[in-house]
Amino acid sequence: MARLGESFRNIFKIQELRSRLLFTAALLVVVRIGAHVTLPGVDAPLLARAEANQASNTLFGLYDLFVGGAFKNAAIFALGIMPYISASIILQLLGAVVPYFQKLSKEGEEGRKKLTQLTRYGTVVVSALQGWGVSVRLLSLNLEGQPIVPAQIQGIAFTISTVIFLTTGTMFMMWLGEQITERGIGNGISLIIFIGIIARFPHSIIDQFRVSQNLVLGLLILGVMVAIIAGVVMVTQGTRRIPVQYAKRVVGRKVYGGVTQYIPLRVNTAGVMPIIFAQSIMFIPSTILTFFPESEFMQSLSGYFQYTSFTYSFFYGLMIIFFTYFYTAIAFNPKDVSENMQKQGGFIPGIRPGKHTSEFIDNILTKITLPGSIFLAIIAILPAFMVRFGVTASFAQFFGGTSLLIMVGVALDTLQQVESHLLMRHYDGFMKSGKMKGRNR
Repeated sequence: MARLGESFRNIFKIQELRSRLLFTAALLVVVRIGAHVTLPGVDAPLLARAEANQASNTLFGLYDLFVGGAFKNAAIFALGIMPYISASIILQLLGAVVPYFQKLSKEGEEGRKKLTQLTRYGTVVVSALQGWGVSVRLLSLNLEGQPIVPAQIQGIAFTISTVIFLTTGTMFMMWLGEQITERGIGNGISLIIFIGIIARFPHSIIDQFRVSQNLVLGLLILGVMVAIIAGVVMVTQGTRRIPVQYAKRVVGRKVYGGVTQYIPLRVNTAGVMPIIFAQSIMFIPSTILTFFPESEFMQSLSGYFQYTSFTYSFFYGLMIIFFTYFYTAIAFNPKDVSENMQKQGGFIPGIRPGKHTSEFIDNILTKITLPGSIFLAIIAILPAFMVRFGVTASFAQFFGGTSLLIMVGVALDTLQQVESHLLMRHYDGFMKSGKMKGRNR
């Protein structure tokens, strides 16, 4: 504990790191404020009572978890950052199959800027469509016959204003995320999702103990969830190391190579991105169904897209496995690794350089990614089954599956960035204690 306390004190001794952390905290406070600013024309007290009667174990309840309660509050940040993620998914999928987008991805900095601009345009389109759906849902909500949107302001003006406010809110959150990434600490988009999930922690605990009315049962469930958290950390950080031998080369009087290094292949190379990608896609059907609140067929169809249904869990799990392989292929290219090794005079013992090395690495990566992707899928659909055993939806969503993986992944990523700042300035970090070998004071 003394070392941990010293590490925290060291953070505030570094001016740049302190400034980055305070800047990040300030922008996250802005995000939380926006989650409580209700859209114009909505009767906030009546909305709160109407939403209290809505089932929290629906997909809208899960969406509300990602945006920190902003959706339930009908706030200007109700869409959260999810439209941006959906647009990013679409662009990345197009980059894998459309030559034009493949060309942009290989054009370096200019191509990246063009793709970023296209992603922003896509975010506007997705936000506008989802904002329209939210306006239709708000117009259909009522409490004992009293609409939450007063009759005198219902109409096209309310729909347009809602779409504008929600789209602007999403674009502003996207800008905040970019500012955090550039001038703060950690990945801004991930931290916005992270803070939204954390904000629901008190509600999930209170709901669980209120329903169960059994302190022992509540603590038992909490203990199981803590054990799952430990398992998540172990699995996501697990690696398979491939030895690489570098041959000796003599240049002048200097000798290069002759050492063995390792290529670390993570069991979960994709991190939490497959979960976020799959979840964003699964929100699309429910968004479309909100446009037909009066259709009995559409509303009956929506039952198949409730996150507690077996149909939803099945397709959700398949999509997570698919996106795990998809994102791993984007993040780690065995062919590029093989070519770089060959240029530097490296080789894997017993494997020919070039194509054979690439195939060898790809084969190992495929094998270790499969159990990792299945693990992600099982953990992600776990809350749906927990609800069937009497656990409240808010508690299950917070401690199980998607939320759990995002919290662990984002927390570790942010902590690693803080760690790098500490070590660069010769301070002890959080993850290693004591002096590091070869480090000068």
